[in-house]
Amino acid sequence: MEQFLPIILQVVAGVIGGNAAGAAYKQGSLGATGNSVAGGLGGIVLGQILQAFMGGGAGAGLDIGQIVSHLVGGGVGGAVLAAIVGMIKNKMA
Repeated sequence: MEQFLPIILQVVAGVIGGNAAGAAYKQGSLGATGNSVAGGLGGIVLGQILQAFMGGGAGAGLDIGQIVSHLVGGGVGGAVLAAIVGMIKNKMA
């Protein structure tokens, strides 16, 4: 179960970041479900990229720095991807 904790943290932070981006950019909002899905995917992507560059992940346990890194990476990734998808949707409409 411990090996899934980074991914769970990234998804949760991404969902929060995606919904925050949707609330901030109402014209490009994808709705609650769309923002959550885009945010979760963005959270995983950027969270995994940061994990690869900074090292860490599953192992003997997560320290507070790794947890914060997963949360920040997931939140930022979720917000960015939700905003990008929202802008693309807005331009195509």
